[in-house]
Amino acid sequence: MKARIEVAVPGARVEIIRNDGPRAQHSLLLDNEHAVGVATFLRDDPQLRLDYCSNVTGVDWLDAVLKEKVKVKKILDGAEKEIEEVVDKKRPGYLEAVYHFYSMELKHGPVIIRLRTGNRTDQVHLSSLTPVWRGCEFQEREIFDLYGIVFEGHPDLRRILMWDGFLDHPMRKDYVEPDDYEYEPTPHDKVREKARRHRPEEVKR
Repeated sequence: MKARIEVAVPGARVEIIRNDGPRAQHSLLLDNEHAVGVATFLRDDPQLRLDYCSNVTGVDWLDAVLKEKVKVKKILDGAEKEIEEVVDKKRPGYLEAVYHFYSMELKHGPVIIRLRTGNRTDQVHLSSLTPVWRGCEFQEREIFDLYGIVFEGHPDLRRILMWDGFLDHPMRKDYVEPDDYEYEPTPHDKVREKARRHRPEEVKR
């Protein structure tokens, strides 16, 4: 499928992301520039006909230090030898939108597609796939709301769970829950303890 995409959509960059779990559901990472073109090919190609988007979800990847095996040449016992060493490699954080597609017509799938932002701060724009699969619309809105990915070309990109004045994205891994629960009409349990700091005269009742 990777090779067919690269032939059908000139310039498209496709990377196979392996999944070593029991299900071994590998996925395809697409470059954002060609994402809509690749999506159109996946939907319209007669051998694929991926006509149904079952699920879209967001993933937040924080900055991380990964262990990587590299081969280096060293002098051992007077002779040059190639050995394997483990080195630390810094990986900047990013956000992902992950799509699961099926063909209802041809009865196969899923095909899993990933789109990846440049970072987690000022490069969080991705191409919307809603113009290709209308079923992505509400799910991309949810990802925009909870993770902060901005989907270019989405027909109605606005919050779907949080209110318009909400300033953060609750599914981000570094999200910090506020302790100001003045808006909570009936504080209870842990919320009650937090609310006590802001309106003790009401919480005592």
